[in-house]
Amino acid sequence: MAGLRQGDSRGIRAGGRVPEADRFRVLYVCTGSVCRSPIAERLTRLELERRLGEGASQVAVHSAGTWGHVDAPMEAHAATVLSEYGADPEGFRGRELLDEHVIEADLVLTATRDHRAQVISMGHAAGLRTFTLKEFTRLVRAIDTATLPDGGVIERARALVRAAAALRGWLQAPSAEADEVSDPYGAPVTVFRHIGEEIHTAVDPVVTALTGVPARQR
Repeated sequence: MAGLRQGDSRGIRAGGRVPEADRFRVLYVCTGSVCRSPIAERLTRLELERRLGEGASQVAVHSAGTWGHVDAPMEAHAATVLSEYGADPEGFRGRELLDEHVIEADLVLTATRDHRAQVISMGHAAGLRTFTLKEFTRLVRAIDTATLPDGGVIERARALVRAAAALRGWLQAPSAEADEVSDPYGAPVTVFRHIGEEIHTAVDPVVTALTGVPARQR
């Protein structure tokens, strides 16, 4: 399958934006909503824009925390790391994870297994669409993307989540820690850079699989 072309805007309505209800919605979850999940949110938005251009509006990306610092700005070292990747940290405000966030999400990606368990415990049939970020990346790498539909980003993304859920019981992680991103809160910027690299490495194949467009060489 050829995948979607860079800048493909199938499904975009007049004005260049997709109504929120028509988007594929990704939710990142960590603890405080000021370090890991905002890094993942903004890196994902950046990579979607690089691959799809205007078509990136078909995917809504948000974040929240199980003990979220409501309305707090992103942690300063997290903002520094994002800027080093070329992503924009401006305007971010922390959110506490609410039922409505889980209900609205098509895909929930958490930093740890504990976060994943907390999301699933909220109900809303979240089990089949909630993964740790690294778990989802591991499953996505095992999926033959040629089997995914080519009807547009949203249809493709929903099929990818179903395929990953079907694989989960068959493809185990080498260790429990392999599916987790550690919390850098309070650590020096060097630790944040390491965590940023982990998150970027995990996000890149996910965005490629969601869109069908590989990262450009930079």
